[in-house]
Amino acid sequence: MRMATPSINFMAGRQIAGLISIVAVVASIALLAINGLSFGLDFTGGSLVELEFAEAPALESVREILVNSGFPDAVVQAFGAPTDVVIRLAQDNAPKAGDDVIAALQAAGFEVELLRSEFVGSAVGEELREQGGLGLLLALGIVMLYVAFRFQFKFSVGAVVALVHDVLIVLGLFALFGLDFDLTVLAAVLAVIGYSLNDSIVVSDRIRENFRIMRTNDPLKVMNDSINQTLSRTLATSMTTLLVLLALLFLGGELIHNFALALTIGVAVGTYSSIYVVTATLLLMNISRDDLLVPEKEQEIDDRP
Repeated sequence: MRMATPSINFMAGRQIAGLISIVAVVASIALLAINGLSFGLDFTGGSLVELEFAEAPALESVREILVNSGFPDAVVQAFGAPTDVVIRLAQDNAPKAGDDVIAALQAAGFEVELLRSEFVGSAVGEELREQGGLGLLLALGIVMLYVAFRFQFKFSVGAVVALVHDVLIVLGLFALFGLDFDLTVLAAVLAVIGYSLNDSIVVSDRIRENFRIMRTNDPLKVMNDSINQTLSRTLATSMTTLLVLLALLFLGGELIHNFALALTIGVAVGTYSSIYVVTATLLLMNISRDDLLVPEKEQEIDDRP
């Protein structure tokens, strides 16, 4: 049995939604400018050492020992189990940092085992940071070209505005809470672009179709009808995706925690932007039925008698 199409007046709240989006984007830009992103070792270079202690240690005591042992920039964090600890060393002190850290802690009386030691040079980290930024810009450019070719230029502007809106909010929240931004989070941001684009294309396709078949040139009615007609699909996709992401967020462990968090934020914001940001941009650009009508081919005049 087919469900009835809802008749929610989404466009009645477009001004409030627009204000919320503007405030969120401006705040995100301000946070990125003031706080910046807390780049992980993938982008900054340095060493990461994961240790397992015989008993749950006091993190402050571990940090004090490392500072006194020649690691002044050591960052000590709990990682999963109470006995597991991750130590991040910003300086490039060679791949043997794990052995040096273990030696310092064992000399202080800790029973500790090395689980993982990673090292990234500063030059490699800087190159990854530049390539990651270029990758984001390239993805947005390709999206704009695709949507302009697939639909119409105004739709491409709406899609890119929505994607920039989603990416900035994700990055702004990471800057606000000082969460580590590494290659896994960058991959999540790129996935958010793909997810948000898919939602925007579904709504845009229905808007284009309705402009052509509905006997009205009222953009607000076309937008409302189009959103309502795609609402069940949008919510079903978003909710099932969020269920998986929430499972990863709370049960997936520390290694993919920030990845799952970035995707969770991105899916939620992307669903909102496909409803309000895309449509608001189209309304600001005065989208109309004339923009989407297929031009009729001129009929050839038969001059034969």
